[in-house]
Amino acid sequence: MGIFNKVPEFRFMNKRFIAFAISGLVIAAGIAGFYAKGFNLGIDFTGGTMIEVAFRETVNVAELRDRLGSVGMGKAVIQEVGSQGDKFFIKTLTVVKEEEMDKKLDALDQVADSIRRALMSAEDLKSMESGRIDLNNIAEKALEDFFVSRGIPGDDAKEGATALIALRKRSETGLIGDMSELEGIGLKNRLLTQLREKAFLGDFTFLSVESVGPQVGKDLRTKTTLATVWVLLGMLIYIGFRFKFVYGLAAVVTLTHDVLVCLSAIIFFQIEMSLPVVAALLTIVGYSLNDTIVIFDRVRDNVKSMRKKNAMEIIDTSINQTLSRTLVTSLTTLITVLCLFFLGGEVIHTFSATLIVGIIVGTYSSVFQSCAWLMNWERYFLGRKKNIRK
Repeated sequence: MGIFNKVPEFRFMNKRFIAFAISGLVIAAGIAGFYAKGFNLGIDFTGGTMIEVAFRETVNVAELRDRLGSVGMGKAVIQEVGSQGDKFFIKTLTVVKEEEMDKKLDALDQVADSIRRALMSAEDLKSMESGRIDLNNIAEKALEDFFVSRGIPGDDAKEGATALIALRKRSETGLIGDMSELEGIGLKNRLLTQLREKAFLGDFTFLSVESVGPQVGKDLRTKTTLATVWVLLGMLIYIGFRFKFVYGLAAVVTLTHDVLVCLSAIIFFQIEMSLPVVAALLTIVGYSLNDTIVIFDRVRDNVKSMRKKNAMEIIDTSINQTLSRTLVTSLTTLITVLCLFFLGGEVIHTFSATLIVGIIVGTYSSVFQSCAWLMNWERYFLGRKKNIRK
């Protein structure tokens, strides 16, 4: 399938210096942005706690920040999920002081526990301090232990705890809305009696809690950098072996360009730098390389069949011959990623946003960067003694 009825005759290499200037400005702006505000590092790289919380009623960010301020976490990053005002991501790098830590919990668990207490209403907090359990927040093992402590046999306790957690998971909000819901899940009467006497339903629930220690974050930063360097080195060796070293060098320069432009966009839009974003960057490297190799393969063939033509004609012809394939592949991939961006939800939002930038940049660089560098090094990739220019 092709876009054009016949092979087009665009003169791409005439615009290569304009492309160099545009890319240089974008990368320079990214470097300036890095020194001005840096990356918006996620907890994967800094260490900290990320909590997804759902509320029974709508709340606003200002109210949440006030509540968190009561435990010294007023500067936490709060991100609303959707537009209903009942789900949020809370990210904090704050770790409570060691002397204030509960000896049974590590620092990051203590942060989550502090946030849970800060978000509780005065009534729910009073209920919990009186010894009652919050069915919307208690973990399955803790719920099982509660039943056992009330004289319930182990098998019945485990069965009841599993049924209650399953009830929470079936709810769209992750919350048990009313005690009457407990009667429809097959709990035994003695379990129901204990829950009516010693349990309450909190106004919110933690849908997920992700904690990363600061040392783990430091190790991930180092490994991410090394992974990127090794990928580029591997590409250089592979393309140098399949084609010529100069082809590999042009490809690595292009891939480095793609990564730098994408990082500039990440800094400019303050996209949170997390492991999914790193995965997107490495995906972009592979995607861009695939398109570059297709063009390089056509260039290599045309070098043999167009011996009397100069480098500019060979490269322009090769790009035009593969242009339909390049555009069709990029457009179909872009449509898929756009669907992920708009319909995939908050969890993969940063991943898909990075891919959108990468697909556009990778398509542009395959034409205006990889081949342009070959054009600048024409005497080496053509293997001719004279540097012939049109």
